[in-house]
Amino acid sequence: MKPERLINTTLGLVLSGGGVKGMAHIGLLKALEQRGIYPSQISGVSAGALVGGLYADGASIEEMLLFFKETPLLKYNFVTLNKPGLFDTDKYLPFFDDFFTAHRFEELDKRLVVVATNLLKGEPVYFEKGELFAPLLASAALPPVFSPVSIDGQLFADGGIMNNFPVEPLAGACDVIIGCYASSMKEVGKGQIKSALQISQRANLLMLHANAMDKLHIPDLLIVPEELGNIKVLDKKGIDKAFVLGYDHANRKLDEWLQ
Repeated sequence: MKPERLINTTLGLVLSGGGVKGMAHIGLLKALEQRGIYPSQISGVSAGALVGGLYADGASIEEMLLFFKETPLLKYNFVTLNKPGLFDTDKYLPFFDDFFTAHRFEELDKRLVVVATNLLKGEPVYFEKGELFAPLLASAALPPVFSPVSIDGQLFADGGIMNNFPVEPLAGACDVIIGCYASSMKEVGKGQIKSALQISQRANLLMLHANAMDKLHIPDLLIVPEELGNIKVLDKKGIDKAFVLGYDHANRKLDEWLQ
């Protein structure tokens, strides 16, 4: 793929879930920007939806990283006893007001598609119109850690439950698609699965990985930083490492692809 072939093409970007591992998406965006490559359509889920939303809203690389560093993940006073989850997802809304200028999909600079799982109907739902924050929150509300989000009388949770690599909205709409998959897996030892939370996290990762495998061949370029397997999904200490891994891997893959 020669760089000039990307001129006047509709470039799509699909971003998987992966929690803190999803900071690799920001590394990819930095590598793309340094080459003057700017996707005009983004389809994202969970962490990928949040990164895609910030990017579509015009946030800089530094602003995107700051959002994730300043937004608490497991804050004790967000614990809920009245909702089906350990932490009340709705309490994260104020952080969106601090970092987003757009409040509706139509106000974004780029097309954004966000997938969330309708828990009541058992199906993925693709949002790209109307109110922005609730679908973004819902897309990243991984059970049982975060409570579901209510939208139009329905309960929504992490989109990765049904679709952890939402390339479908871009197929047919984009000339070229770049994908970043941040849910890479590695084998673990018994000592790493000792608590209910650890086994829940492991089961969620396996589920997210399984529903994406058959679609990873679709993008024209796929970024899969394998080293992300060493980073814990909800460990904010891994933010910078995941970003650097994504950036370094994207640089190598882009250099090969653009020759």
